[in-house]
Amino acid sequence: MQQRTILGYGAAGVGALLFALFVGWWQVDGPGAPEPEGQRPLALSAMDFSLTDHEGNVVGPETLIGRPAMVFFGFTYCPDVCPTTLSDISGWLDDLGDEADEMFVVFITVDPERDTVDAMSDYVGYFHPAIRGWTGEDEEIAKAARGFRASYKRVPTESGGYTMNHTASVFLFDAAGRFVTMIDYHEPREFAVPKIRRALEEETEGAT
Repeated sequence: MQQRTILGYGAAGVGALLFALFVGWWQVDGPGAPEPEGQRPLALSAMDFSLTDHEGNVVGPETLIGRPAMVFFGFTYCPDVCPTTLSDISGWLDDLGDEADEMFVVFITVDPERDTVDAMSDYVGYFHPAIRGWTGEDEEIAKAARGFRASYKRVPTESGGYTMNHTASVFLFDAAGRFVTMIDYHEPREFAVPKIRRALEEETEGAT
């Protein structure tokens, strides 16, 4: 009887420990964790960079203020993540119908060495016509990435070339240039589209 009681207390103790560990994970690393300080993208009005779109126009963060904006970082030589995400974005825009005209949708390259204005123009032409391609100098691309809290890194390949690792999520901002949320890579359409609608419905007070 005493042994059974001890075993019962032991099981209860292990259960309590596992629960405590789960709660700790939830609050520190899991879905309940607060967003790390400094990792949230800046408001567009607080960013400072100058790029060129696929039609040769000078653009910057101020270009995206006034309508909700959807921004994705990638590169035209990307074998899978970028074309998949841009295809997904095209599908989301199709779902939005006429509301898609109320958004800025931008694909910013992290590989300006190869992604010239002409290369960006050719590439975005394969996707929804609302998608704009932006490129520019290395320093300006880096400034843009810092503002969005995006990351990227050049990675050599065995063939002697290189590829780019980069943030694969899509950034959403409201019309005032305030960060709303992110859409993860491969996020189902039934979750992604409502997020975009939320950005469209955000109050535009403060937009310029």
